[in-house]
Amino acid sequence: WDRLLREFLEWMPKRLDSYEKAALRNTILKGRSQGVAAYGAKEALEWGTTGAGLRATGIDFDVRKWRPYSGYENFDFEVPVGGGVSDCYTRVMLKVEELRQSLRILQQCLDNMPEGPFKADHPLTTPPPKERTLQHIETLITHFLQVSWGPVMPAQESFQMVEATKGINSYYLTSDGSTMSYRTRVRTPSFAHLQQIPSAIRGSLVSDLIVYLGSIDFVMSDVDR
Repeated sequence: WDRLLREFLEWMPKRLDSYEKAALRNTILKGRSQGVAAYGAKEALEWGTTGAGLRATGIDFDVRKWRPYSGYENFDFEVPVGGGVSDCYTRVMLKVEELRQSLRILQQCLDNMPEGPFKADHPLTTPPPKERTLQHIETLITHFLQVSWGPVMPAQESFQMVEATKGINSYYLTSDGSTMSYRTRVRTPSFAHLQQIPSAIRGSLVSDLIVYLGSIDFVMSDVDR
């Protein structure tokens, strides 16, 4: 696994450079996307925009830096930020730079990976390895209870934000003290980004809509219901 990842980390940066030179620096693409569906920081905040669409306006906000989680405080990486106006071209260029920063994080993960099991040996959070469930009855019982019911969650509320590829994913859970969430609410960035369409694309060509939709990187399956 580590050999495959090292080969990928050696191969991908060169490919990114060639992609950027061949496509993103192309004068036709730049002329077709620069200034299209542009908005500023005020509009981005009003719409609830997150991710590259927000940072392209010049706002330096990344949950991984603001409130680190999952060990992000241990990694050295930069947050790409635009020059003040978020248009189709700027958003795409920021996403490309985010790819480079992700490769940088992967390299640090690989270089600093400690030896030993990669799963935590904790019966309430991590299923035991399959080979152990076939050897020890206690482990098999723990695995059965985890899969069937899961750990008992305290009767409280919890909220967490994650800096995902398309923007910020927000998770809100309410527990009644059982093994299942009483209420779960997931907010993805796609709906907030799609609601920009009437304002951001007003006065543009119909063909500009295609360019715009590609730059906000939405997925209909995770639009809020």
